[in-house]
Amino acid sequence: MRFATRLLLVQLATVTAVVAVCVAVFGWLGVRQLRSESEASALNIARTVAEDPDVRALVAGYSADPGTPDAADLRDGTLQQIATAVAARTDALFVVITDDHGIRLAHPNQELLGQVVSTPFAEVLKGHEVVDWEVGTLGESARAKVPIFGADGASPVGEVSAGFERASVFDDLPALVLTIAVAAGGALALATLATLLLRRRFERLTLGLQPEELVSLVQNQAAVLDGVGDGVIAIDPDGVVRVCNRAAERMLAVDAPVGRAFDDLGLPDELRRGVREGGNGVEAVVGDRVLYVDTRPVRRDARALGHVVVVRDRTDVEALAGRLETVRAMTDALRVQRHEFANRLHVAAGLLDAGRVDDARGFLGELTARGAVDFAVDGIERVSDPFLQSLVGALAVTARERGVTVRIAPDTLLLGELAEAEDTAAILGNLVDNAVRAAVSAGGPAWVEVALFGDGDDVVVTVTDSGPGVTPGRDPFAAAGDRPHPDADNAADTVHGHGFGLPLSRDLARRHGGDVWLIDPGGAAHRAPRGAVFAARIAGALRRAGAPADAAASADPKEDE
Repeated sequence: MRFATRLLLVQLATVTAVVAVCVAVFGWLGVRQLRSESEASALNIARTVAEDPDVRALVAGYSADPGTPDAADLRDGTLQQIATAVAARTDALFVVITDDHGIRLAHPNQELLGQVVSTPFAEVLKGHEVVDWEVGTLGESARAKVPIFGADGASPVGEVSAGFERASVFDDLPALVLTIAVAAGGALALATLATLLLRRRFERLTLGLQPEELVSLVQNQAAVLDGVGDGVIAIDPDGVVRVCNRAAERMLAVDAPVGRAFDDLGLPDELRRGVREGGNGVEAVVGDRVLYVDTRPVRRDARALGHVVVVRDRTDVEALAGRLETVRAMTDALRVQRHEFANRLHVAAGLLDAGRVDDARGFLGELTARGAVDFAVDGIERVSDPFLQSLVGALAVTARERGVTVRIAPDTLLLGELAEAEDTAAILGNLVDNAVRAAVSAGGPAWVEVALFGDGDDVVVTVTDSGPGVTPGRDPFAAAGDRPHPDADNAADTVHGHGFGLPLSRDLARRHGGDVWLIDPGGAAHRAPRGAVFAARIAGALRRAGAPADAAASADPKEDE
């Protein structure tokens, strides 16, 4: 049996029980009211007769006579006539008048006149009124007994008893019961209608699912939402967030989003637009994270329930892609080195074979002084670390293909060996790549200047370009989707901060306690003919010359984790 049907039956049973109790209570109160009304009527009739002057005088006379009244005289007597007339007017079962010995002076059954009444009368002759249901010669009745006082009013000289038979008392009971039954039937009908409407509403709200299914659904939802690494957000058709797991809150950097409109969470415009349009594979930068967002509509039985947003953190993947790109550039540079070095060895071997020993010795000396490969980077000898020298050389080769000259700043000073090669290469590569794009976009002689410094265990890098600079008021670390569409008036926006390079570089640097920032936006208003100046601090990336590699590795926070 379905839960909704069980709920309907339980509600109907409850309402039926309540109505039955109400009917019983109202019926009991109705019977009590009818009994009270009949007793009050009997008491009023008895009081009225007992206060009649003729009745008081006649009863006092009979009570003063020590003998027993003659029944024949009582049949046609005044008291009998008064009692009969009162009973006829009030529809009473009887009106009985007795003397102080309980002898009937008036009675509906004339055969009983002159005899003692069949019900107790002593209490009444003490001056008390008695109202009760008793069984007498005329059957069970609701009766009232009232004392009759003499002319002096000192002591009772008789009593008046008036009563209504049981059947007449409950003449109105069928109508009362019918009224209660109609009311009860109406209540049951309204309860049934309300229960049916409630059942229909319940099934609509639960999409026809039963409580057991809802419990299982909640358990599965909790297991799925908290058991996956992706962020999951459920948005209803009104754009209000109804479900959001902890992963989504962490990725989007929002607090308590459930119950709030998705557009009011302060997320980037491109992300809100992608969710609103139901896009898949939407890329967005939120804080220092690169996120991919997929939106899927949810329907059940042709009813739109909103949509589910799946958020995936691709920060580490993008960072790894940047590192791989750097490795690829290094690989190309090493391939060039190998080829050029092989060519130079062939030259040296040829000089030796030709017997030109002095020329060969001079050639090898020049090769030793200049290095295995000539990267054609002005000031490359100032970079003492072989990895950084090769990296800058590789970047310079790529930049030269785009018409940009890469040079090392004259004040470069880096004492020690590089300990964080991957992150340093990724950050430096991103900064140089952005600078190269900026220099190309400006036209004319294009150049990029790199300065490397050692600050304790930190490596500090500055990159200057000959580009147009960063447009004032623009954030180069924001994703392109968070800024107006680039045009001719803000061409700088197409180079600095386009994509994820700068946000990822800042994220990588901050993971080690460093940072990436803009020193000078450059631009037309700048005195010197240069573009933007970016700087990066990579904490713990430098190892002092002669220090063991294991010591540096143990100081690496990533290894401690």
